[in-house]
Amino acid sequence: MATSNTPDIIYTKVDEAPELASASLLPIIQRFAAAADVTVGTKDISLAGRILASFPEHLTEEQRIADDLAELGELVKTPTANVIKLPNISASVPQLLAAIRELQGQGYAIPDYVEDPQTENEKTARARYDALKGSAVNPVLREGNSDRRAASAVKKYAQANPHRMGDWSADSKTRVAAMSGGDFFSNEKSATLPQAAKAKIVLETAAGETVLKDGLSYPAGTVVDATYMSAAALDAFLAEEIARTKAEGVLFSIHLKATMMKVSDPIIFGHAVKAFLAPVFEQFGDAMAALGVNPNSGLGDLLSKVKDEAEIMAAIEACMAARPPLYMVDSGKGITNLHVPSDVIIDASMPALIRAGGKGWGPDNAEHDAVCVIPDNAYAPVYDETIKFFKEHGKLNPATAGTVQNIGLMAQKAEEYGSHPTTFEIPQTGTVKMMLEDGTVLHQHSVEAGDIWRSASARKAPIEDWVNLAIERQKATGYRSIFWLDAARAHDAELIAMVKPILKARGVEDKFEIMAPREATRASLETITKGENSIAITGNVLRDYLTDLFPILELATSAKMLSIVKLMQGGGMFETGAGGSAPKHVQQLQSENHLRWDSLGEFCALGESLKFLAETNGNDRARVLGEAAETATQGILDHDRSPSRKVGEPDNRDSHYWFARYWAEALATQTEDAALAAEFAPVAQALAENEAKIVGELAAAQGKPADIGGYYHADPAKLAAVMRPSATLNAIIG
Repeated sequence: MATSNTPDIIYTKVDEAPELASASLLPIIQRFAAAADVTVGTKDISLAGRILASFPEHLTEEQRIADDLAELGELVKTPTANVIKLPNISASVPQLLAAIRELQGQGYAIPDYVEDPQTENEKTARARYDALKGSAVNPVLREGNSDRRAASAVKKYAQANPHRMGDWSADSKTRVAAMSGGDFFSNEKSATLPQAAKAKIVLETAAGETVLKDGLSYPAGTVVDATYMSAAALDAFLAEEIARTKAEGVLFSIHLKATMMKVSDPIIFGHAVKAFLAPVFEQFGDAMAALGVNPNSGLGDLLSKVKDEAEIMAAIEACMAARPPLYMVDSGKGITNLHVPSDVIIDASMPALIRAGGKGWGPDNAEHDAVCVIPDNAYAPVYDETIKFFKEHGKLNPATAGTVQNIGLMAQKAEEYGSHPTTFEIPQTGTVKMMLEDGTVLHQHSVEAGDIWRSASARKAPIEDWVNLAIERQKATGYRSIFWLDAARAHDAELIAMVKPILKARGVEDKFEIMAPREATRASLETITKGENSIAITGNVLRDYLTDLFPILELATSAKMLSIVKLMQGGGMFETGAGGSAPKHVQQLQSENHLRWDSLGEFCALGESLKFLAETNGNDRARVLGEAAETATQGILDHDRSPSRKVGEPDNRDSHYWFARYWAEALATQTEDAALAAEFAPVAQALAENEAKIVGELAAAQGKPADIGGYYHADPAKLAAVMRPSATLNAIIG
């Protein structure tokens, strides 16, 4: 049914475990889709792909690739867009550096990432690389708001096969620590623009005025925020919490999102590293700076730079001995919570700790209670209230728990994730002003050197679309529906003023509640504990946090969520879950050729994508394919065909065989389309008759190291050989 060079469905090429899995699954999808005249193509939004697309002048003609992200960014603004988006890397600096080194080692003459660029070429390269950090992909593609929920088949399976939950005790010492003032939450100012406006951000100091950002443009009705975090208040808070944690005898940990919040959170992380090693920095700060130490890059990078300096290393060891024990990312390898900023991502780390009964791993390779430092109060109360709830009531029972769905505001870079170009570490004490073109000062703050100032915005059309999407979802389900908005927060107050009139105009005021995040957290936990269901209607950051928190509690994972983005121009994007554990999966594949990545999210997204295509293109065969894919997904769950964690047991490739088989059987036995049934009957028969041979070929591939030619930029031929090791299956699929 393709009417142009654009495939009917775009399946994104990404990174790490999801991309490894694609090498096995995508050929199956393309073979089945072709039977319904549906074309499935790819666009490269991987970190390596984006790096290469950014430096064409440094590459040979054969090495150059198109800027697929830019092309996809235009496609999602069209009514025919149909994109299956897998989780991609939101790169921290260490990840970016590793990808650059790997590509250079493969013969790509891309420039270095220079920490302190001096020449124009270095500055240009640094600016291009900086544009690739953090959430560089999602704001471009998310031209719609988010509808995330556990697919019914997944939820039923989780209730019938409840996962293990750690026990909570009322006397647990685990707690959340947040700043009492001076944070983004307490300093926030917000305003809704009555008309379209252009703006700039300036810093006024005793030395004069510096333009931090110019050329900002906002349509009428945009909610524009500004706020800052005090560096002095942050440092005082961190010092106090380190001392308090030591006295309590528990683990110290900090939970941020240095990948998505690519400007602010690495700086906050650096403050934590400096605070933890404060005596060392006081004595050797200048010497470490001369060695290239940047605390924002983490303790691991710091130790690698000073490892040959005996005096500094001795001071670090003495300091660490006097500090509270650190929460460990990998206690066996000595990797702490402070080692790498991208290792501890709050929306994955906090749910994992909560699911474990408030326990984290310590340096002694044993579990302990922990202090969870989340400096900003905007969302720390969500985790604080969750911990308090489970201390009072004990762990959640997945067998009887209801579900929390999410309707998330995110279209057109709404809220914090779009704020990177307007986030700054303040170089000098002064006043930051956000000034409109007519000279009006929209927001201003008195700041000191080192403070972190940022502005964020949300446009009127995405906000209205978000509210209407919530109304549709509530009507479809009848579930308890809560807008997670805090009237005491400046930004949320502006949103509440927009939400209420829409609800009133639609005659549905009585169907919705509005609560601050803390109260909404408790209300939602109370609801699902009773076995009932709730819809959390949230802003962008909470959308990200809650669609990990509740699924990890309910399902043990967020990778199996159904995530539908209803694009505002009529198209659809179908996201496939979270990729937070992807690095460990790749490492296991490389060491023992076992991939435990679960493609259930991809299976769910595929069914929705095909059914959506049927609606938009009038291709009824695509609908039959989509419904059969859903039957196959149910088969994976009913027959427990998901990957095992251990080498020698069924892995991701086995689950793809079973998905293909169940899909073919569903198509062969359906009665709506005789041609499809006739085409897939022999496929289903061949897959069933050759089960032992295929499973044996897949099993034989495991147990030895796998060479895929690169971590960030795998060799396609090597990757295909590793991920498609069954000649029998390949011959049947084609």
